[in-house]
Amino acid sequence: MNSTALRMSTLFLRTLREDPADADVDSARLLQRAGYIRKAAPGIWTWLPLGLRVLNKIEAVVREEINGIGAQEVHFPALLPREPYEATHRWEEYGDNIFRLKDRHDADYLLAPTHEEMFTLLVKDMYSSYKDLPVTLYQIQTKYRDEFRPRAGLVRGREFIMKDAYSFTIDEEGLRKAYNDERGAYERIFQRLGVNYVIVSAMSGPMGGSQSEEFLAPLAIGEDTFALAPSGKAWNVEALTTPKLDELDYSQIPAAEKRATPNATTVNGMIALADERYPRPDGRTWAATDILKNVVIAVKHPDGGENDKPWREVVVVGIPGDRQIDMKRLEAQFAPAEIEEANEADLKAHPELVPGYIGPMALGQQAKAKAGIERPVRYLIDAHVAKGSVWFTGADENEVDYYDLVYGRDFEADGTVEAVEVRPGDLSPDGSGALSLERGVEIGQVFQLGLKYSNALGLKVLNQNGKAVPVWMGCYGIGVSRVLACVAEAHHDAKGLAWPANIAPAQVHVLATGKDQAAFEAAEKLVGELESRGIEVLYDDRLKVSPGVKFKDSELIGVPLVAVVGRDTVNNGTIEIRCRDGSDSVAVPAAGAANALVERIAALR
Repeated sequence: MNSTALRMSTLFLRTLREDPADADVDSARLLQRAGYIRKAAPGIWTWLPLGLRVLNKIEAVVREEINGIGAQEVHFPALLPREPYEATHRWEEYGDNIFRLKDRHDADYLLAPTHEEMFTLLVKDMYSSYKDLPVTLYQIQTKYRDEFRPRAGLVRGREFIMKDAYSFTIDEEGLRKAYNDERGAYERIFQRLGVNYVIVSAMSGPMGGSQSEEFLAPLAIGEDTFALAPSGKAWNVEALTTPKLDELDYSQIPAAEKRATPNATTVNGMIALADERYPRPDGRTWAATDILKNVVIAVKHPDGGENDKPWREVVVVGIPGDRQIDMKRLEAQFAPAEIEEANEADLKAHPELVPGYIGPMALGQQAKAKAGIERPVRYLIDAHVAKGSVWFTGADENEVDYYDLVYGRDFEADGTVEAVEVRPGDLSPDGSGALSLERGVEIGQVFQLGLKYSNALGLKVLNQNGKAVPVWMGCYGIGVSRVLACVAEAHHDAKGLAWPANIAPAQVHVLATGKDQAAFEAAEKLVGELESRGIEVLYDDRLKVSPGVKFKDSELIGVPLVAVVGRDTVNNGTIEIRCRDGSDSVAVPAAGAANALVERIAALR
């Protein structure tokens, strides 16, 4: 029987003794040093034999669980035409985040960041009746996003491997079932892979749809911040909602008054001047919490304006003076529009906006009646501002501010938004207490897309009454290559990687050490015995390589069980079995080493 063991004398592998200069996280550092991946360009990686073995095992777990809920695998091209993405407006909505290119005939294409449009059109092409549904299709395929700043190795790259699945059902009830089936499969996948995860409520973003949840691996290297409640429930900060605040009693608050505030255009300047000129009657000093900041932003709508073309809207957002705007969080509520700070041209187009002294009185629908402004700037207020609260803020006049301005008495807002950064200690939406802020890496997300893509691309089937109705869709993604990075990030020590047994490149790493030929013969025998029992073996059969180098490489590569065949085998007839995690090391008779290893492997599963 031909040996299937990976032999390090011929394996396409070179380990590195030094860390790569640009490796910014442990997983990127160790995956390169151990010979799993090599960098081709920023955010683009070459997979080497050991890396592919781990990746394939992760994909196998994903396939097994997704096939288990009745999904069927397909495979789309990565190079796609512009037209389907234009129909859903995502050609524009993705902005600079996608790779666009032209062919020799000047036709527009993109490298797919996701495949909603293609799945939708495929089902539209093949299915026409409710009898064909439900159906769930999926693929495991390479995706592309033009990341501005790729980082963290496989965690945020420009090319990555993703499992994306799409469910198609005749009604919303079917969508909810498909969503829950997929969600349950995700939990089983991550449990089997040994990945700690937290499920957080999330925003749908450019994907569209209603409900969405993210699966985050709680790791310090994560770019996603999530809020964790004492109850255990979690939210992406973009999806977090502030509990509704009780209205405050303002019956004893005097009428709002304008006061001169020269050269007080910042929060600190306003406080200093107020303490000097207008001491508070209650004796305390003024604070940032007394100030209502009015921040001007520009909303870049992708369509819906004149002739249904992109347009720019100036909006003012009122926030407590001790808080800062979270632009990412605020932008999520304007999706698919993008936001940015207003520029000089935006301010010139609205002379009622007095820099440094912007107040709510000249904003929003109230401005028509109070200030005679025909087309007022829309005014939104942060959810942390309670009705009846009293503020010190701009009076829409140069070097003049309002004091004792009451929200709900003196001014109103056109709407409420979640605009400010979330802080530890903010109240949880579920009422269970104060929030803590944690970091995590997104490894999966599930969406109830609803009818967005069906309506945009005309996916309809005939229902039981013969009427054409749009199909309900769900979307479900797992970052397969990112999961591998997260496993590496969570399973390593100072010496190298330490893979879980079910996804390690091999189950046993056999080291033939020393110069005695008898040791190599004993190692060959052990390898044969393990292979005959279906055990995957990585065999270090390199001649003229010192035991120290072999031990270091073994620790770096991270196979869960190591069998050392060397001087003790020749002299004492024993083989040393080591656990890569350092939990155990034992010498066993060579004749029983294969049995001992098989038993240990079974215990690791």
